[in-house]
This record gives sequence, structure tokens and C-alpha cells, in this order.
Amino acid sequence: MNTLLTVSVALLAGLLMTRAFKPFKLPDVTAYLIAGVLIGPFCLGALNISFLGFTSRRQVSRLSLVSDVALGFIALSIGNEFRLSELKKIGRQAFTVGIFQAITATVFVDLALLAVHFFMPDKLSLAQLLTLGAIAAATAPAATLMVVRQYKAKGPLTDLLLPIVALDDAVGLIVFAVSFGIAKTMVSGNLDLISIIVNPVIEIVGSLALGAVMGFLLTQLEKMFNSNTNRLNMTIAFVFLTVSISMLSFDIGPVHVGFSSLLVCMMLGTVFCNTCPLSEDLMNACDKWTSPLLALFFVISGAELDMGVFADYAIVFIGIVYIISRCLGKYCGAFISAKATKCAPQISKYLGITLFPQAGVALGMCTTAMQLGEQGSLIRNITLFAILVYELVGPLATRTALTAAGDIQPMSDEVKNRRSIKLKKAK
Repeated sequence: MNTLLTVSVALLAGLLMTRAFKPFKLPDVTAYLIAGVLIGPFCLGALNISFLGFTSRRQVSRLSLVSDVALGFIALSIGNEFRLSELKKIGRQAFTVGIFQAITATVFVDLALLAVHFFMPDKLSLAQLLTLGAIAAATAPAATLMVVRQYKAKGPLTDLLLPIVALDDAVGLIVFAVSFGIAKTMVSGNLDLISIIVNPVIEIVGSLALGAVMGFLLTQLEKMFNSNTNRLNMTIAFVFLTVSISMLSFDIGPVHVGFSSLLVCMMLGTVFCNTCPLSEDLMNACDKWTSPLLALFFVISGAELDMGVFADYAIVFIGIVYIISRCLGKYCGAFISAKATKCAPQISKYLGITLFPQAGVALGMCTTAMQLGEQGSLIRNITLFAILVYELVGPLATRTALTAAGDIQPMSDEVKNRRSIKLKKAK
């Protein structure tokens, strides 16, 4: 009963917050996140009244399965953007920009935090700054996708953005694995080439292979049904199955074998959209089905944000440096690489702004960083502080950039009149 009550309160709080924020014209994602913060354990939840929100962080963590499934559907949708017909047009640009801007963000953060290290060596170590620089490469696909859906963004910037966001996280995982392996070596004093090279390669190749197999199986099983309803049910069941399988991890001697559920589900979506003739209709139906799931995901994400990070001035200062340098790295990297690949001027100008949001993948990385012991706690707190800022400001920045680029069109007078007439009749 408590779990169902918490889920219903979270959904209702998120939906009501979108109405409260409507006069400010903020994206729904931001409203969901703020609703999560308000009903989280650091605000209303602290009153210990169950029907007001999450009374403890443990209660929030119980709903982690919702977040895992939601990220699976988000990754599926982004993988659906890798249609071969579209990649022939923008593939070179997407790959070049996706790799370059991720690495540039890492370099910018590393250099900025290196300066902080020289002035505050007792607060920030070399191992910590390397790890934070690697985390900077990741972008939040969920927030970006939600903004694109809410405002029905369509145009050259949106077409390029979604494949870049997908590629961005793959690059981020590689950069993090290498940087974190070096950081662990600095802390322990033991050089571990398996952690630095072998494990990340196995994770990425294994994830892509598993996703490809699941995508092929889904396409074959879809042929057994004539009803679109049954095909949709099959698609949803397969995402659940894929997410659960991608949680497997085991060791073979010194080598760790694990999977990234984001990469697995992205590849599932990519193979499915390129091999199943009905994939486009099924994906559209799936998007409608997952709407409340994604709303709940963002409310839970808001509730997970630790407001206690503001208590330490050192964390706030380092967090601000991290945020500014990462944004500069994302923007400059996207601008330079977009210019080099001869993208349209509006893409070069606004693409970097749409890459500011950061959440799920970065959270996973900072959880891994806890292996550094006490040094990992600082990394986690700085990442949480940055995510709080990025998730509240990032969706608004993405919407502004897409609007300025012309991918989000203002509502026409005809549509406004139709809605006005419907509202009058309803009254």
C-alpha cells in the first residue's frame, strides 16, 4: 500500500506542478523535477507524513526499478533515431560532433579543476579531478528527449541532436572507464590495465552485441502477430526483458563482464527500427504508453537529489567551476566540430546549449566512483550538486535553443482558436 501511495502522490505532484508552472512557460521536465525535490526527503518528506511524499531516501531507492525501466524506454526511443536512411545524411556529422564535444568537455573540466587543485590541494586530488572530468562527458538523454516530445521539435538541429546524445553516452562510458582506471591507480598505487582497457571494451562491445541480438529477436517475434495491440505488448515486454538481462554482471578471472542498459536498449531500438517495417507505428504507440512512466521517472530523480550538498562551501565552489567549465567545453566542442563538418549556422550556434543537461549516466558514474573510498564521496556530492543545477536549468536551455534554431514553432493562431473554442464549450 505504501509503495502504491507513494507512486500516486509522485505522479499527482508532478502533474499538478506542470499546471502551477504553466504561466512561467517552463518545460514539463523542470516541473517534474521541482515536484520531486518538494516531496522528497529533504522537504515535505521530512515531515514524515506518507501521503505528502517520500519520507526517507530509502523509500526513494525502492522505486529505482521504475527509473531503470524508464531509462530503457528512453534509450529505445533514442536508438530509433539511428535509421540508416537518416544516418546516410547526417551520420558523419553526428559521429564527429558526438565524439569531439564529449572529449572537449572532459579536457575543459580537467584543466579548470587542475587550477583548483593547485590552490586547494587538500580539497581536490588529481584522482578526483580526473574522475570528474570523465563524468563531464555524459549528457542526459531523458531530459532532451522529453523536451523534444513536449514541444514536438522538428528540424535539422533535432535530427542531429538525438543521435549525438546517444553517441555521447557511449563515448562518456569509454572516457570514464579509462580516467577512472587511472584514478584508481593513483589512489592504490597499483597499475591495473584490465580495468583501464579490457573491462570498458568488453562492456561496450558486449552491450552492443546483446542489444543487436535482442533487436533481431524482437523483429522476428513481431511477425507472429497481426494485431498492433499485441505487437505493442510484445515491444514493451521485450524492453522489460532487455533491461533485466543487461543488469547481469559476473567475473571471469580478473576480467569483469557487465553491460550498460542504455547502450543495450539503444542498440535494441536501432536494430528494431531498421529491420521491422512496422517499427515507426509501434514506436509512436510506445511513446504514448510510456508518458506517465517518464513523468514518474523525473519526479523520482528530483526526490533523489541531495539538498545537503549546499552545506559545504568547498563543494559548492568546486561544483560551480565544474558546471561552468563543462558548459564551455560542450558549447565550444559542439561549435568547432559543427563548423568543421559544415553544419548549418543555426546548428553550430545552438547545438552546444542543448547538450547541457546531465543526470542518469552521470549518477551511475559517481556511484562507481565511490570505489575510491573517502575521495569518492566528494566526487558524488559535486556531481549531485551539478545535476541539481543542470536538471533544473538544462531543459529550459534546450527548449530555448531549439526555439531559436526554428525547430520549435510557436502555436499558430488557428490552433489557439480551436483550443479556445473547445475550452468555452467545456465550460
